[in-house]
Amino acid sequence: MSLIECVPNISEGRRASVIEALAMEARSVPGVRLLDFSADPSHNRSVFTMAGNRIALRRAVLSMAWTAVHTIDLRAHRGEHPRVGAVDVVPFIPLGDTTMSECVELAREVGQSIAERLDVPVFLYEEAASRQDRRRLEDIRRGQVEQLAAKMMQPEWAPDFGPLKPHPTAGATVVGARRALIAFNVNLATDRLDIARRIAAAVRERGGGLPKVKALGLALPHRGIVQVSMNLTDFERTSVQTAFDRVVAEASQSGVDVLESELIGLIPEAALAGTSADHLRLHEFSENQILERRLAETV
Repeated sequence: MSLIECVPNISEGRRASVIEALAMEARSVPGVRLLDFSADPSHNRSVFTMAGNRIALRRAVLSMAWTAVHTIDLRAHRGEHPRVGAVDVVPFIPLGDTTMSECVELAREVGQSIAERLDVPVFLYEEAASRQDRRRLEDIRRGQVEQLAAKMMQPEWAPDFGPLKPHPTAGATVVGARRALIAFNVNLATDRLDIARRIAAAVRERGGGLPKVKALGLALPHRGIVQVSMNLTDFERTSVQTAFDRVVAEASQSGVDVLESELIGLIPEAALAGTSADHLRLHEFSENQILERRLAETV
């Protein structure tokens, strides 16, 4: 099986018409299967999970990017999730017998095309990064779109492709190649953002927490609660259950209960070994969220 997964993160989570238009762009390309998509109004962000061959994915991403750039104005954009662009990040992930080098080549090709066709500066990250200090997405995104123009005036932050300043309404785009990760959020029964941020700092690897875990504390104003939003970049090093149990323990120290957890996108079947949706308090979990099962339908 020679397939590539792609997970575009778009800075729009409130206008249903725009989100559906983006989904239709993916669905309309032969050779691409839209496996999953979700939107969050508090994050003001949507995440699309696609799989397909190299040529088809390139076409789908460029079509989605065109729609996003022409319908999203970051000057008026407000949301809890960090972002630098209307098309914020586009990772390519190898599946089956696809190699990482193929995904790196595709990422660079797509990044250059976005810059040339849409006049949007593009930064490369993770395995496709041109510089070691740009491998981490959070380093590129630090300061967000509001500080992007000033950041790009520094020679070390010239983009890999495109203009030397942000697009006036679409900011910049980050494109890369990486291994599969699990986007896993835990919602807390409180509206205190300071508690969510403290827990995130205790959980994430960079703060001395769990290996291969990235975490942010975010508010969910539309629900009146807060969230610990995590990316598990290697579930064999830190499992979903370990991450969840650590958040529960940290929340308990602050006298706060965990309401539920949620997956954004899909999860490898092996990542659920030794745990259960009930233990993780997964909200509206469906077996359709298991990556291999969705891929089997595609094949």
